[in-house]
Amino acid sequence: MRIVLCYPIESRHLRQIEAAAPGHEVVDAGQERIGAELLEADIFCGHAKVPVPWPEVVRRGRLQWIQSSAAGLDHCLVPEVIASPILVSSASGLFADQVAEQTLALLLGLVRSLPTFFRAQQAREFIRRPTRDLHGATVGIVGLGGNGTRLAEVLRPFRTRLVATDMFPSDQPAGVVDALWPADQLPRLLAESDIVVLCVPLNDQTQGMIAARELAQMKPGALLINVARGPVVIERDLVAALASGHLGGAGLDVTEIEPLPVDSPLWALPNVLITPHVGAQSVRRADDTTNLIAENLRRYLAGEPLLNRVDKRLGYPTPAARRGEERM
Repeated sequence: MRIVLCYPIESRHLRQIEAAAPGHEVVDAGQERIGAELLEADIFCGHAKVPVPWPEVVRRGRLQWIQSSAAGLDHCLVPEVIASPILVSSASGLFADQVAEQTLALLLGLVRSLPTFFRAQQAREFIRRPTRDLHGATVGIVGLGGNGTRLAEVLRPFRTRLVATDMFPSDQPAGVVDALWPADQLPRLLAESDIVVLCVPLNDQTQGMIAARELAQMKPGALLINVARGPVVIERDLVAALASGHLGGAGLDVTEIEPLPVDSPLWALPNVLITPHVGAQSVRRADDTTNLIAENLRRYLAGEPLLNRVDKRLGYPTPAARRGEERM
């Protein structure tokens, strides 16, 4: 078989993958050659950031399995792949620690009014003002997958009330949050939360799920944190809710268009913290990704269930699939 890689690796990572698939050809395509190399691939491991001829890839019928190096699958779950027999697995939850830390940084930055103090520092002004508290707040987590679950664990010592919605509430372990509701209870979560954190994948159900109506359902002064995908939120509606004062602030690691255009009004809003989609970044990212790919290659070649096998209709793995409990 021909295994094509497309994510940043060093020679030691390549050797590790070759050792996991002895006797099979492993090609490090990189972003420059991935479009052409995929046409001759049996297995694709990585994340293509260039246009890929997916209809042609699927038509040739050679590609058997996509192992994404990311949790989000909008780069490869195109209609042709969804309708095909190609297996798809993701890196769901692999960088949950990093995403939780990024979320906490954005959240605490807003709660403790750091944008105000950063601007005062630049102006060499000593400004004191009351700040909000995280302890005692109700935090609503939209999507209790790997990232949402880890965030709940990180927030627990802050003595917050944790509520969440999820597509599979009955499959989640007990005690992760104080209240777990089905996804259709989003309005209830928005109404009860002082801070709302978006941790959902991007798919047909979640694209634009936070718009003017949902923002109006949030408490006056509430905070919104988006560490999911930018298109989950209708950005013009978010800008309006922030500018009107209805929302107290927003922490955004993702935006509707990336990079965020220089003329976006989000840059100038005083109650917004923006980071450039770095929530899952880590000095260990290539190591952790390669470990996952090597383990799933071993499982695939042995006919064992894959970790994080994706339900292509949903666009993400079910809880059982994340644990590698679903047969191929």
